[in-house]
Amino acid sequence: MNHPPNGDLPNRVLVTGASGHLGRETTLALTSLGVAVTGLDRELHEPDNARRFEPGWDRFVTASAGDPDAVAEALADADGVVHLAAIPAPTLGTPEEVFGGNSLATFTVLDAAGRRGVRQAELASSLSILGTAFSPEFQTPAYLPLDTATPLMVADPYALSKQADEATAAMATRRYGMTTTALRFPHLGYVDGNLGDTARRMDADPSGGARTLWSYLDLRDAARACVLALTRPGPGAHVLYLAAGTTLVRHPTEDLVRTYLPDARVHGALPGRTVPIDLTPAHDLLAFTTTYSVD
Repeated sequence: MNHPPNGDLPNRVLVTGASGHLGRETTLALTSLGVAVTGLDRELHEPDNARRFEPGWDRFVTASAGDPDAVAEALADADGVVHLAAIPAPTLGTPEEVFGGNSLATFTVLDAAGRRGVRQAELASSLSILGTAFSPEFQTPAYLPLDTATPLMVADPYALSKQADEATAAMATRRYGMTTTALRFPHLGYVDGNLGDTARRMDADPSGGARTLWSYLDLRDAARACVLALTRPGPGAHVLYLAAGTTLVRHPTEDLVRTYLPDARVHGALPGRTVPIDLTPAHDLLAFTTTYSVD
């Protein structure tokens, strides 16, 4: 990975959720650039995929990101934060655990970082913040391509936790002057692994991808975005959608939208397999483009 040309990389970064797939890839991306990384996670576990590697943390704190004492310990000497710790779906805990745990962890990490004078933080938000992914009833976005002005339709505790996380980031920016960047990730995985399998299933029945707009991002590209978010954004609280530029399926996007999201207003053309998400802000702010794609 080339060194990001705008801004200086932090000397040490705290990565929360460090033992997860994105945490490991982000740690690897940072250490390859000479950045020291402190990892924080509730447990240190082996990833359940073929890319088994030792990311290279030189410090690791085994604790919850919602534990103020542990977060204070993990923040020692850190001048950047990548906050990835979360329960990643409403089905993986009680509503209280999902919303309460996620929102508490984000507040604990960002508030502690702000009080310590950390100037740059990136946090994992999600395309699920739109509300369509886990809604008990099928919902259609007001318009496409999706952008950050598209009205949210939150109907589950996970999406609500991401909405609270982004509000917490904005608070940290106003209170401490810290630059925060919330990255709304789509479905993450490896194009040479689980994403390829998903693409093959979705080709046969694209209806299952309508809730997430058939979008995806390789974990290695997602990790690179996390690194860029530590250097490129200027002051402020930023929110960006990220995704690969094309959908997971081989069907034309306009046909998919017409068939499965007929009530969505479409602004402009969606040629070929163009993902129906506006990715221009991520390109403009981070100079972010993807390397990995599903053929």
